[in-house]
Amino acid sequence: MNKLLNTSPAPTADLHDFQEIVIEASNSQPVLVDFWADWCAPCHAIAPHLQRVMDEMADRVQLVKVEVDHGENMKLAGRYKLRGFPTIMLFVDGREVARFAGNRASHWIRDWLDQHLPA
Repeated sequence: MNKLLNTSPAPTADLHDFQEIVIEASNSQPVLVDFWADWCAPCHAIAPHLQRVMDEMADRVQLVKVEVDHGENMKLAGRYKLRGFPTIMLFVDGREVARFAGNRASHWIRDWLDQHLPA
């Protein structure tokens, strides 16, 4: 079966709408949050891998991006005690269920999601 790839950019969230876009939305579908920064080379390197996996798993999880240097978003990084970027966090039913930091290949991200997403 040939699937069309979703080439639209991932939705973004910030300090003021994170509760709605991530926490509340994760009650209906798991949300994968990419905390990234424009100056961060690994953040740019992981982006196509995340998009590739999201294209394959769009029926199971939604990607939301948070640029930590935009506005007051660094407060979100502080709230979740992020120590480096990129940090990828998975939210299910309003709570964090898993996270990882650094660049990873598509197959690793897919396997990690399979381990942590609800059946």
